[in-house]
Amino acid sequence: MNSRSLLSKIAMYLILLVMGVLVISPFLWMLSVSFDRVSNMRIPFPPSFIPSEFAIFNYELVFENGRILRAYLNSTFVTLASVTLQVSAALLGGYAFSKGKFRGKKALFILVLATMMIPIEARLIPLYQMFNASGLLNTLWPVIVPSILYGFGVFLCKQYFDRIPDSLREAAQIDGAGEFRTFFQVYLPLAGPIAATMIILSFMGNWNEFVWPLVVLNDENLHTIPLFLASFSLENGTALAGMTMALATMSVLPIIIAFLFLQRYIIQSIALSGIKE
Repeated sequence: MNSRSLLSKIAMYLILLVMGVLVISPFLWMLSVSFDRVSNMRIPFPPSFIPSEFAIFNYELVFENGRILRAYLNSTFVTLASVTLQVSAALLGGYAFSKGKFRGKKALFILVLATMMIPIEARLIPLYQMFNASGLLNTLWPVIVPSILYGFGVFLCKQYFDRIPDSLREAAQIDGAGEFRTFFQVYLPLAGPIAATMIILSFMGNWNEFVWPLVVLNDENLHTIPLFLASFSLENGTALAGMTMALATMSVLPIIIAFLFLQRYIIQSIALSGIKE
């Protein structure tokens, strides 16, 4: 029985190793091409994970163009503002639906969940008309403001706050604390894991957002990283593969950094808060 268990574990690890290699291979090839000096003249084929002539030449060319720095600033501003609004609204909404007592709470919560089922394609025209009427088109605000509606985040926060006993809220109310004070001083300090999880998900979603910014941002000076990468690829195709891969590497670097720092909180957010009822 022990040998059978050992063999099953070895087989499982081998399968996971093979799947991991298959998943990470495109990223390793992208990194290899970005550091290959001759990749702008021809794409290495068959694909190789070791650059034929290692150099940072492609990255130097990328940073010589000031547009990528402007695109980085635009993406950073949009992402940080959107993440702040999304996470704040989700935490407050999740707390209200979990601990609040008001008429129509279940119906309103179902309505919030229903927003998750409406694809962005169905909302493009109404959102475009709304921002066009308000005169905010071709600014960064149409990209930021709709991010407040984060139904999935509200759902996650509600499920997390449901696991925290109501006795904490009752004790705070006995001490004379109002709802906002109870939330900020009692429940918010316990919501670190779920907040970190939402920051990761929100950061990835907003940093990679492409369709909606493409509709509302026509000025190249306002382009975010995905729009800049798409326009560069459209202009050059595969003629400058090395520069394109260097741009792609720079575009995913912030997401990788954020994930490496916050990944452990994903598991913690699934577990109980550690407070026994």
